Amino acid sequence: MADDDSNRIVRLLCRPSHLHKGSDPGIHCWLIGSPFLPPLTIVSILRCINTTPSSSSPDLHKESNDLKTLIPKGFELIGALASGDDTSARAAIDATRELRKLMYGEGMGEDQLLIGGVESLDSGEVRFFVCETGNVSSGIERVSSVIQEENPEKFVWENGCLLRCELPIKLPIYYPLKNPTDVEKAYKQATEAVIAKLKDPQAVYMLETLSKTSSDQPPPSIVRGVQLDFHTDFSKTKHLVEGDAGYDASSLSCSYFSIYSKTAFSIENADTIQVSVLFNSLGPSSASAAPTAEYFPVMEEARLIVKDIKLDVLCYASRDLPLRHAVSCLIIPGLIDQLNILQKFMLPSLLAKHPQYNCQLKPYHFSPPGVLHPITVFYELSFGETEMKQVEFRRSLHSRLGLPYDRPLLRIANALDFSKLKNSGTVSHQKGSALLRDVHTGIPSSGVIGGAVSLVQGSYEYHHYLQDGFNDSGWGCAYRSLQTIISWFRLQNYSSIEVPSHREIQQALVEIGDKDPSFIGSRDWIGAIELSFVLDKLLGVTCKVINVRSGAELPEKCRELALHFETQSTPVMIGGGVLAYTLLGVDYNDASGDCAFLILDPHYTGTDDLKKIINGGWVGWKKAVDSKGKNFFLHDKFYNLLLPQRPNMV
Repeated sequence: MADDDSNRIVRLLCRPSHLHKGSDPGIHCWLIGSPFLPPLTIVSILRCINTTPSSSSPDLHKESNDLKTLIPKGFELIGALASGDDTSARAAIDATRELRKLMYGEGMGEDQLLIGGVESLDSGEVRFFVCETGNVSSGIERVSSVIQEENPEKFVWENGCLLRCELPIKLPIYYPLKNPTDVEKAYKQATEAVIAKLKDPQAVYMLETLSKTSSDQPPPSIVRGVQLDFHTDFSKTKHLVEGDAGYDASSLSCSYFSIYSKTAFSIENADTIQVSVLFNSLGPSSASAAPTAEYFPVMEEARLIVKDIKLDVLCYASRDLPLRHAVSCLIIPGLIDQLNILQKFMLPSLLAKHPQYNCQLKPYHFSPPGVLHPITVFYELSFGETEMKQVEFRRSLHSRLGLPYDRPLLRIANALDFSKLKNSGTVSHQKGSALLRDVHTGIPSSGVIGGAVSLVQGSYEYHHYLQDGFNDSGWGCAYRSLQTIISWFRLQNYSSIEVPSHREIQQALVEIGDKDPSFIGSRDWIGAIELSFVLDKLLGVTCKVINVRSGAELPEKCRELALHFETQSTPVMIGGGVLAYTLLGVDYNDASGDCAFLILDPHYTGTDDLKKIINGGWVGWKKAVDSKGKNFFLHDKFYNLLLPQRPNMV
């Protein structure tokens, strides 16, 4: 094992905590990088979840199938992380090399430096070693210089962009009835015919910006099949070339569609290029000819099945990458990979003599928290999202990505919505109404010195008096707080139900027997206990209730409330007294006992003007006793605090 090579640097874009994954010896994580970023840059860490029963070593074939689907083109496997001593680095690099062969084929990126990370079982320290891909017998060198990027999102997306290609296909499968086993051959032939069309010199690819927010948009660019190069080395691609007559279409780079005035860097804000495949757009012909048709007689009884499939590829590229290389080395290989994935899933049903079964396998793209690059997941739409097969599949994805198991982050409702780009310029993965969201963002600090701030996590809508043209002034504050809480569960995709109206809330309480039928349509108040009943009935959400005999006791509950926001992260309803509020967080100094409550007040009756709401104090930090000695929480009234618990689900 060679000494430290001081010229090499491992650059970490993921959080250091992601490196500590295994307690047992062996390989437990894969390291993901990109050919468009500096060598030895670790963008993300994905857990190894498929192992062989006999040795507990990675099942490389299963891992290859999973990772080829999950990781977008433009990102790639560059290493592995193992637990053990320094000798484990060789095993990590060897496993990476073999897995790369399965994923990318022989000879792909032979000059690629591979990383072997080793986590000490005793101290938890992680050490990195490198080796060249093509030289199996070469030694490995330790790299002691490790940099943790302070702004990893900017590092990835400042000079990077996304390319997306949607391609619906009708796949004709023709096979003889006397020999139904030929259906596999027929399917493969149909797939190969599509691949041949993608690579045909007469194919045409149109590229255009997906964002329509600016009037100064570049016109679409055309890349013809004859210009494609399927053997490009990304490290040797040329930058944008400008000739005497302007930009050469064959040399335009992705920067042609870039927006350079960005201040936010993320997947959702990335420049996105739409790629359209135009199979029927042939090049100019010097000779005119009449249309012709060929007839092939059927020699035996046969069956024709036409399968409707949809490909949806998302790729990452440097702005400097020429568009023709982006199409030939990212988009087309991505489409081919998805064709092969669909073939793998659809063939069993065809071979089982269920030819009419229409596999509803569809790709979705996600931007999970803590993962710097998008991921692609295929979901079988013939199964409901709550069916056990789908739940277990999502749990395995959460495990691989290091995501928590108590929140839905990879449901279809979480998928990136590129249609929003046309209007807002930003990819969205949230749903809901047009009400104001997250109104506490950007408010002044609480004034608590040395306090620790614990806040609601995730988005919510601000519901308040007189919204939707409904006059509930004087009695509907708890209803509005409940609507805000339900909007949080909806926006976090725990539920797809619409936020209920006052009447629907009353109806729910009548249906469970808590209220008489005359309650429906009344102006009767409800409190924390009624809210817990409604959350249980409509969402299946359980709640914890904190009771205090006086408003003077509420500061004593700050430590418990901070724990709630750190673990459950849901909005809290404060009832009792004479008014209801929504609590969004606390700022608490454990040493001095000083604290403040982040209050969202449902009693606001104005228009949804964010500046007016913040300046008017309708959302803001409130101390139990303000600077003038006034008590925010009344000392002669009791209070009930409703703490909704986050469901344990994916």
